[in-house]
Amino acid sequence: MQALTGNQKREFNKLQKRLRRQVGNAIIDYGMIGDGDKVMVCLSGGKDSYTMLEILRNLQRNAPVDFSLVAVNLDQKQPGFPEHVLPEYLDGIGVDYHILERDTYSVVKEKTPEGKTTCALCSRLRRGSLYGFAEEIGATKVALGHHREDILETLFLNMFYGGTLKSMPPKLLSDDGKNIVIRPLAYCREADIAEFARLMEFPIIPCNLCGSQPNLQRQVVKEMLADWEKTHPGRLETMFKAVTNVAPSQLADRDLFDFQGLEDKQQRLNASRIEAFDLLAREA
Repeated sequence: MQALTGNQKREFNKLQKRLRRQVGNAIIDYGMIGDGDKVMVCLSGGKDSYTMLEILRNLQRNAPVDFSLVAVNLDQKQPGFPEHVLPEYLDGIGVDYHILERDTYSVVKEKTPEGKTTCALCSRLRRGSLYGFAEEIGATKVALGHHREDILETLFLNMFYGGTLKSMPPKLLSDDGKNIVIRPLAYCREADIAEFARLMEFPIIPCNLCGSQPNLQRQVVKEMLADWEKTHPGRLETMFKAVTNVAPSQLADRDLFDFQGLEDKQQRLNASRIEAFDLLAREA
């Protein structure tokens, strides 16, 4: 970590406390981590996963529950990937870790048509590898480093391009029922994470597989949200609150809400009002 002046150190402490509080609140609100959990922290080498690991280590020392952490990096065999960076960093801070080697890079490049983005296939292969490894090492929770903006971006991506109203939940059960996935940074702002990572001087490893692709849909949505926040400060906070405050009866999903049964509900409500009115009339 870089040397800080007195004022800079105070600002850093405030930032660290804010991130720790937000992660702690997310863990409590969604029951992410319990006593005896073995949390597999998926470490990509980006700012988000480094920050997640550091804040979880910090909370681990003071948490009222006893849980363990193990960092796991998926080496996807991208050309030029600096294989020494993460082992050196994790050895230096004394964290248990595994480097999982899977050549998903070649599969993605082979299967993705020219000019198409690699994100969907890459994400699917990466997720499958990590989930399977979590089961091998007996991890009870799989922690991913998605933050507030990631959740909002996914919401709009699904609305604009997928025709669904869904995002990344702070906690979920994998499709096969074998893994519980948690997102401890769900309440954290990306700007705070970026500043924390800068001050901590994490050895960031860029993703050259997807980061070099132009016109990514997610990048377009990211820029849209950033523009909204710049023009209307606080809008993202309000939007994220909306994700946690859903009113199914005010949407249009027939599986989520019983629109067909509203007439029956109306009759039951009216009948109960009549019975209550008759009772009051008799008592009078």
